Amino acid sequence: MKAKIALFGATGMIGQRVLNEALRRGHPVTAIVRDPASMDLSNPNLMVVAGDVMDVESIAQKVVGHDVVVSTLGPGLDADPEKLVTITRSLLEGVRHSGIKRVIAVGGAGSLEVAPGVQLADTPQFPPAWKGIASAHRDALDVYKQEQKLDWVNVSPAALIEPGTRTGQYRTGTDQLLTNAHGESKISAEDFAVAIIDEVEQPHFSRQRFCVAY
Repeated sequence: MKAKIALFGATGMIGQRVLNEALRRGHPVTAIVRDPASMDLSNPNLMVVAGDVMDVESIAQKVVGHDVVVSTLGPGLDADPEKLVTITRSLLEGVRHSGIKRVIAVGGAGSLEVAPGVQLADTPQFPPAWKGIASAHRDALDVYKQEQKLDWVNVSPAALIEPGTRTGQYRTGTDQLLTNAHGESKISAEDFAVAIIDEVEQPHFSRQRFCVAY
């Protein structure tokens, strides 16, 4: 059975790949974007509508009638933690008003633990340029953890996520950073998208964060 997916962030690096993976599997997708003219409408399973993630009523109207909401929205280049928190609260409130119960949102890797009580973003080797983004995603995750009504999932990628190859292979964990035999933590954006659509099709997590890596 195909799931009707309402997708926020479809034009971003991860969002594009989540969209492609969903369409590849035949799921009907409504991409809710600021500029519909920027989207390729050649796939019959894709509908593109204009929407404002900061407008609760707009969110509720655009997502109603879908089976699941997927958000790949991030903090942006300014990496302002409060901005992503505001977006997250608006998104969750809009979804609550729509009557939809399931939300899957992309989070960050910085809040994953590398040792008991030690998060990746707090280690000496964590790049200073990424700290703002990590902080934004960590604060947004806290908003999800306070959500009581929706069946939400927050999905953290590996420490390194970048465009690459779709292998269909990955591992999942919960709050601990996953590394391979060489101590590396990485995932292609394509396989991260595979994991997200797998979770759409066969939910394994509820009201928690999980992480994806090779």
